[in-house]
Amino acid sequence: MANLAYLLLGTNLGNKHQNLLEVMVHLSEQAGRIIKTSSIYETMPWGVTDQPAYWNQVLLLQTTLLPQELLQVINSIEKELGRERRIRWEARIIDIDILYFNDQIIETETLSIPHPRIASRRFTLVPLAEIAPQFVHPVLGKTNQELLEHCSDKLAVSPIEDN
Repeated sequence: MANLAYLLLGTNLGNKHQNLLEVMVHLSEQAGRIIKTSSIYETMPWGVTDQPAYWNQVLLLQTTLLPQELLQVINSIEKELGRERRIRWEARIIDIDILYFNDQIIETETLSIPHPRIASRRFTLVPLAEIAPQFVHPVLGKTNQELLEHCSDKLAVSPIEDN
């Protein structure tokens, strides 16, 4: 059975454009078929602000993997591309978050779907609303567009011209 997963990619170290391209290649080879991509956006760091700006992008992935299997593949891809986990919200070569998985609600020690901070982050909502404005958050009962319109985060999210 095919599942639909919305993924958020983020990078602020190294060649950001190349990092995003490499993630898409790995996801296509290991996780499923990318059927939609948002524009790439430059965003200010969130949490730890003394670091380079991020490039963020949202993908819609069609996959036969289950949520926990997808998380394992994502963690493996991050590690393969050089991600090291030391401090929360630190600079990173790549970060891949599962935002939604179908309309499922999952809460385990290692996985929370929908992602618990979707509604509070413009760097997530702007690209998400670009490719899935009418998708309804299964917990909050609002569309991504509505969540964006009511988001209190005011950090800049600017499209990169050469997408």
